[in-house]
Amino acid sequence: MKRKNNSVTKFRTTSFEKKLIKIRAKKTGLTQSEFCKKAVLNFKITERLSEEQIELYKMLITYHNNFKSIGNLIKIKHPDLYQKVFQTAEELKKHLQNFK
Repeated sequence: MKRKNNSVTKFRTTSFEKKLIKIRAKKTGLTQSEFCKKAVLNFKITERLSEEQIELYKMLITYHNNFKSIGNLIKIKHPDLYQKVFQTAEELKKHLQNFK
């Protein structure tokens, strides 16, 4: 069921503030109205990832998986090297969690 908007709220901004609202709303994929409402009501506003960020995220996933595979291959014969590879994979995983 769609909510019915039944009132209009207006406010004044400088031209700089207006441009800033427009830019930030665009980064989140929201309209300016939706962006302002969410900001005022303290809702979480997240920016959309750019194409470049998405590609980097995919690349980090690939690296993480590769390091895990390498670690599993050398686990028994080279335990010291396994630890270093595993630590690298864990660092990649931490960076991946920053995207969420």
